[in-house]
Amino acid sequence: AVAFDIDGVLIKGKRTLEQGRRSIEMLNGDNVLGKRIPFVLLTNGGGVSEAAKAADLSRRLGLEIRPEQIILSHSPMQALAKEYADKHVLIVGGVQHRCADIARAYGFKNVSTPNDVVAWAPSAWPFMKPPAGDQLSEGGSIQGRDFSKSPFHAVLQFHDSFDYGRDLQIVTDVLRSKSGTIGSEFVSKQTIPLYMSNPDLVFSNEYPLPRFGQGAFHACLRALWHELTGGAALEYTLFGKPNRVQYQYAEQVLDQLAQKAVPGVEMSQVRANRRVFAIGDNPAADIAGANGAGWTSVLVRTGVFSGPPGTNDAANPA
Repeated sequence: AVAFDIDGVLIKGKRTLEQGRRSIEMLNGDNVLGKRIPFVLLTNGGGVSEAAKAADLSRRLGLEIRPEQIILSHSPMQALAKEYADKHVLIVGGVQHRCADIARAYGFKNVSTPNDVVAWAPSAWPFMKPPAGDQLSEGGSIQGRDFSKSPFHAVLQFHDSFDYGRDLQIVTDVLRSKSGTIGSEFVSKQTIPLYMSNPDLVFSNEYPLPRFGQGAFHACLRALWHELTGGAALEYTLFGKPNRVQYQYAEQVLDQLAQKAVPGVEMSQVRANRRVFAIGDNPAADIAGANGAGWTSVLVRTGVFSGPPGTNDAANPA
């Protein structure tokens, strides 16, 4: 089986990378044996549904990519819905309320966004016009929630922040508010759990140099928390590559693909004989994670890594 990263391997910003497209084509059966090889697309990107990502990549690559082959940074966070299905959670990141919509599709029934909070209390972040209408999530726009009576039970960052200032303010407020109730008094310790989906400090697009990723927001959040609490460490759970949970989830997806391809197959035998090749451009994420999972890592030079031909990454060699 093969696990591809997406950004910097198959695409780069708005540009499709022909080498990656041809690789997918070969795995789909265009090879000398005419054999289809199972593969998944394992990315630290997100902010859209798996189905939307599959449709976009199918269009860009000119090849069939199925939703069940897509593993986004926040895909394994679906498991958290068992604990937080009916509990009020703050969903951070992405365009307007798209990530809140994704969270609802995952099974989180009671979600709000930083925009919803600012709409309720514009002075919470006075550096923007109060959000309204389509800028609000379903809960914020329809229910008219009173956040002083609706405490949060967790913060989940699904994607990169599109407004660092607003999101840093609202997230730190929620994490140190008494009982998770924003607008209440601050306490000296973290009051609710924090989950974040992508530790990548940088990523690659069509710009000639790497750009800040969600991990840059994490660094800012940790620094602010350190200053606000007198040196306390921020507690959080990380998803996304190179964290083991991402690869455990990917292996479950590969199991499902095998069962679909060969109904009744003995999965213990499949797992014993399976070798996964992980192709990526980011040594700290793609290569480190694959190595840690016992997969065979392959480093390409079309994205974050840009060493001379024939070289490898010193810290996380493929």
